Amino acid sequence: MTRLNSFHLPAESWPGNQNGPWVLDGPEARHLLKVLRAAPGERLRLFDGQGREGLFVLESAERGRALLTPESITALPLPQDRLVLALGWNKSSRRDWLLEKAVELGAWGLAFWRAERSQGEPPTAPKDSWQDKLVQAAKQCANPWLPQLAVIPGGIQGLAAFAQGFEQCYLCWEKAETRHLPAPGDLGRGRVLVVLGPEGGLEPVEADRLLEAGFRPLSLGPSVLRWETAALLCMGLAHLDRGSRP
Repeated sequence: MTRLNSFHLPAESWPGNQNGPWVLDGPEARHLLKVLRAAPGERLRLFDGQGREGLFVLESAERGRALLTPESITALPLPQDRLVLALGWNKSSRRDWLLEKAVELGAWGLAFWRAERSQGEPPTAPKDSWQDKLVQAAKQCANPWLPQLAVIPGGIQGLAAFAQGFEQCYLCWEKAETRHLPAPGDLGRGRVLVVLGPEGGLEPVEADRLLEAGFRPLSLGPSVLRWETAALLCMGLAHLDRGSRP
């Protein structure tokens, strides 16, 4: 069966009941009606990025809006296994790529923080363009969940406070001994936070502060990995672990 086109309808735009009205407007409607030239009767998928998705039929177009009728709607339970990466801020051309891979590999969240060796200052809040990247990736891979984005203020102290509430906290550190390689299930089970430093690594005082706060050191092998490579490896390990379970 041909894969249906997917469209993002934010959670606040979903009606309170299945009877609707169901309306797709803005850029998503323009893409459906102007670019794809969808005709009444065509089927499509809507998702809100928070675990809801459904199959819909295009009934009509009205002043640039698409009026839809639902065929089925599914609300998924909140996953018990949720991996969040806290990434030291970088001026990196690979950030957009990493946002896309976070969706494809099912990361629960990405949080950016300023380390001592960070290149520049992160914004005070996630950018709209980051959210757009997540949405576009979710359309391609059909993930009903969008990773949660955050910017953590306060440097290493703010990061330690952010870690409260996670079941497991790891410091992915180039100086960790290889005996601290992740075991099967370490990153894919429960509420897990993994901290990565920026390009250039962490200052020793930053690593010491996190280890004193109860973070466990984590090694990804003998090679020194780039920022996005280490993040991708962590997400991939968690993704494979989740997929290995019935």
